[in-house]
Parts: sequence; C-alpha cells; structure tokens
Amino acid sequence: MFQHFTGFVYLFAVSQLVSLAGAQSECPLQLDPQRVVVRYGGSVAANCSTSVLHEGMGWEASQGRVPMTKDQNLITWRVSELTEWDIKPVCYINPTNSAQCEVHLPVTVYKTPDSVFISTVYHRGPMMEGQQYELQCDVHNVAPVQYLTVKWYKEQTLLHQTTFPNTSKTPVNETVTLLIRPDRADDGAQYWCEAELDLGAEGPQPHPTISAKPLNVEVYYKPKHSSSTETIIQDDKDMLDCTVKANPAPTYTWDHLKEKNSSSVLKSSALSPGRYTCTAKNILGRDSKVFIVKSTGGF
Repeated sequence: MFQHFTGFVYLFAVSQLVSLAGAQSECPLQLDPQRVVVRYGGSVAANCSTSVLHEGMGWEASQGRVPMTKDQNLITWRVSELTEWDIKPVCYINPTNSAQCEVHLPVTVYKTPDSVFISTVYHRGPMMEGQQYELQCDVHNVAPVQYLTVKWYKEQTLLHQTTFPNTSKTPVNETVTLLIRPDRADDGAQYWCEAELDLGAEGPQPHPTISAKPLNVEVYYKPKHSSSTETIIQDDKDMLDCTVKANPAPTYTWDHLKEKNSSSVLKSSALSPGRYTCTAKNILGRDSKVFIVKSTGGF
C-alpha cells in the first residue's frame, strides 16, 4: 500500500493499513462499471469518482496508469489495446481527513478458441452396434478456462457438459472425452461439441460459442425383423415382404421355392398355400421370418 504526495511515494507501516475488505467497503470511491470484461487486444475504460475532499487520486495499473491528480473528482482508466492477461487496476485516493485507501477493479480478459475439433479415439470407419467408443473434443487456445463450458450433442440433444476448475488467466488447450454405445437408431447421426464462454452479465451476449464440425456416425448392425411369423391371404394384392433394415444392406434367400429368388418381396398370388421362410443376412448376422400363405378359402 502506497501513499502518494507530490511525486513521492511513502510506505505506511503495516499497523496503519486497513484490511482489503474494509478498504473496499469504507473507501469513498465509486467505480463505473464495477467489473469489466474485455477481449484480449481490445479497448477498455472505467471511471473512478469521489464526492469527498482529497489531496489527490489516481489509477495504478500495468497498462493505462493515471498519475495522481488533485483537481478532479472523476478519473478514467483507459487502455486502447489491452495485452495484459492478469491486469489488476487500482484506483486510490488521499482523502483530506483520513488515510489513503483504494479499490480494485476486477478485469476479465478473454480469448475465444482458435479451433474446436471432434474425433474418435483409436478408431476409424463404421462403428458396430452395441460396442463402446470414445469421442474426443479438442479446444485450442482459450482463456480464461474457468469460464469455459464444453457441451456434447447428438443432433440437437444435449448429452453432457464439462466445466473446468483451472484458474489460469492465460490461454490453454483442453481435451474432453465422451463414451458412447451406438445402436441402429444412431446410424447416420451427427455428434458434435461446442465451446462456450460464459463471462457473466458484463460479458458479451449471447455467450461466445465455437462449434466443431459434426462427426457423422455410421453404425453397422445385423438384420432383425419386427416379427418372426406373418400370415398372408393369397390374392393379387398381398405380398410376402421380407424387407428389413440392416447395415451393410442384407441379402435375401427363400426356402421352399421351386426356383431361387433373391428378392425381398414375393407376390402371394404366385405361390401355393404353405410355409415360406425368408432369411436376411449380412456380415454381422442373419434373421429369418416365416410366412404362412393361405388360400382365400382359408385352407
């Protein structure tokens, strides 16, 4: 703590100092705004004013220092290009009838990420239904990380979000992972992550947000019919439809036909009454369905 008089600086004894909390609450200075948020390299300004008689007031800061002045009750700390990550401006005053005191202006200097990138960990190519995979989101060169939230999405559904206890003021890189176990409904889905800086009410609105390019997921899964048996009445309209979703696309075989047929659909009118089994197969497995064809008379 320093006392400023006509260009000289005097160091007060520790016993004469008030606590920081006491100084903040009792010091006859008002800051406007009371907290500032500024992008690294941007401009910033804050006013410090008083309504009491004084012997001088000023700003101490590593950038934008304002020398002590006796003939003003409002002084402005101003920086046109702020390049100090951990700057701590202090406005001080020497009241006429009391000891010097000061107030600190909280300054948050931020930087949005250079890039946000999503990838799979130790895997390339299609994913297999039911197996577990790890996705990774890399956020490069962001500050301050304590205000960062990384969010994971599948399509437009929020899956998870991560915050960081690190109090570093300077830019850092962060990596966040997400475990997924895709099923057939996820084939073709997009996973993505975004980095959001929530800098409070004094910060930019809406919050600065950088999103990764979505990761398109291809899922391999075996054929699976919704039912194992179906009864068909023999006529010109009813079909034996064995079509089923699978990835890779399945091939089809039929039992109890006079000739081989690889189609997934047969006309019931071209068949005799009886039982016909269709099998859909791909590299992951197979699934069969039995069609019972009956004549229009029910026999």
